[in-house]
Amino acid sequence: MSDEEDGGSLYVLTAVLLTPAQFPAVLGDDFPEACAHLGVEPAADGYGLVLGQDEEGARWTVVVDDVSLVAAAIASWDCGMDYDLSPDERTIVASLAGWPLELTVSTAGVPEPHDPEQGADGTGRVPLAPPSAEVWGPVQRRLGADQIAREWADWRERVAEDGGAAAAAHPGLARALEEAAGYGRQAPPPGRVRSAFAGEGVRTLRADGPGWSLVARTGGPAFVLLDEEPGGVLSVPGAGEAGLPELSGLLAALDGVAARPA
Repeated sequence: MSDEEDGGSLYVLTAVLLTPAQFPAVLGDDFPEACAHLGVEPAADGYGLVLGQDEEGARWTVVVDDVSLVAAAIASWDCGMDYDLSPDERTIVASLAGWPLELTVSTAGVPEPHDPEQGADGTGRVPLAPPSAEVWGPVQRRLGADQIAREWADWRERVAEDGGAAAAAHPGLARALEEAAGYGRQAPPPGRVRSAFAGEGVRTLRADGPGWSLVARTGGPAFVLLDEEPGGVLSVPGAGEAGLPELSGLLAALDGVAARPA
């Protein structure tokens, strides 16, 4: 792939989607916030993010508007198939120094991955970098919710073993659920709530808000992570105990306003 900024080559390592229904949690609570983090407009169709190295080994993130091409590449790689991801230069929206995600792979035959000098991308901004694992904040909270979604069977089993115990009286939990319920009454920014296929008749729900993240599957259970509870995971009661919103109705409302993959 050629890099329009300097005419050099970009050796592609991986790619991710940046759409209202699917975007890296490190970038924000919703799609517009994720786009703002990268300095691009929140286009309705979204973008693809292509991560690679140039001939000197420098890390680059290239934002392209050919979403279908990037989606096809990701689907092929997920199936173990080769796919030469080479977007047309005319689809390049921005070339940003650094990677927002942690990658453990590199390109054979080029120097070790490193960030180009600040300002090398023409923006003057600090290169993109993965979040620190040494602190707890909004990024780590969102990543924690994503991890629960990936390891759903294990977390569901934990709830069963605990007999469904939950921190029903926690004020942060009550606030998060009340704000989530508000999304059903007034639609939030695109991508603030997302719904993905998780099996026959079942969907995984992800919702985020100021200081909280919720992950659930239709039919329950559900979990909430809070900025104020580093590393903590709160189980959501299922029957509206302690004045909390009734869970099944809340999840149905969230699924009704969620962004879904095409």
